[in-house]
Amino acid sequence: MPADLTIQTEVPPSRIQELTDLMRTAWWMSDRSPAEVTRLLEHSDIVTTASLADRLVGFARVLTDYTHLALVLDVIVDESQRGSGLGAALLDAVVNHPKLADVRSLELVCQPELIPFYRRWGFTDQVGGSTLMRRTADARLTSC
Repeated sequence: MPADLTIQTEVPPSRIQELTDLMRTAWWMSDRSPAEVTRLLEHSDIVTTASLADRLVGFARVLTDYTHLALVLDVIVDESQRGSGLGAALLDAVVNHPKLADVRSLELVCQPELIPFYRRWGFTDQVGGSTLMRRTADARLTSC
């Protein structure tokens, strides 16, 4: 893990464009605007960022009721930092967040190639007969 890594639980307004640019590198977030990013931050319960030398290189957010369910969303690490341990540090910060300590179920959706990564924190794809269902106008989110 990089020695100069900083984990924070907020995104100051001055970093919205930087976060938007990072998000635009992921296929499912490639069209987000700074205004949309600002709004999603305002309505997320927990946000976590990772920075190196004051450059934003990782992000994750959580929606939760703080009791039964917490949904981890928009986990992203800058391509140049993947494999460096930064993603692990980011997810450690999320799953060990004190406000999530009593939440019964921490959940996320990921691509199949990321299942081994998330298993390190106890996530499983063995969810009984549950099936993810989606209603969306965004064709990127329903194509195989």
